[in-house]
Amino acid sequence: MNYENVMRIPSLKKIVISAGATGVELEKAQKLLEIVSKKKAQIIKSGPKTRIPAFSVNPDMPLGTRVTLRGKEAVELLKTLLDAIDNTLNENQIQNNHFSFGIQEYVNVPGIKYVREIGIKGFNVTVVFERAGVRVKKKKIKQGKIPIRQIVSKEEIINFMKTKLNSVIFKLKMGERI
Repeated sequence: MNYENVMRIPSLKKIVISAGATGVELEKAQKLLEIVSKKKAQIIKSGPKTRIPAFSVNPDMPLGTRVTLRGKEAVELLKTLLDAIDNTLNENQIQNNHFSFGIQEYVNVPGIKYVREIGIKGFNVTVVFERAGVRVKKKKIKQGKIPIRQIVSKEEIINFMKTKLNSVIFKLKMGERI
């Protein structure tokens, strides 16, 4: 797409790598994310009043782990993770402002070898896009509203992935390339 206004160009804001687990599996998932991202993983807990007896979820219970990356290291890691899925995405994985995909086994990621203590595990990757000016909505003092045109559309994300990262996008129903 050709943008006349430089402020309209979408940019990659962050990548969030996450894995859900409890108990001993949580420690393995945390080690896995630290190996993949080379950053310290954060533990995700349930809310202080959250209680779901059907899933054995108690208040403040550790439920998973995640790592957030920004900037150049996020782009480099995204290229590596896209290689693990053959640089292809399904159109249904892409939404406004973000897209997500899963990696079933971490050994598929180039440059990462099997670690016996971790075993075979997978993780999720979420890539978030943003335009300049969204900070107005997120700031604490003098918070403002942003118009709908600030949303990075699905088509813009598809175009970004094709041009910048040479990704292939498929439609699920027909199996054809876009």
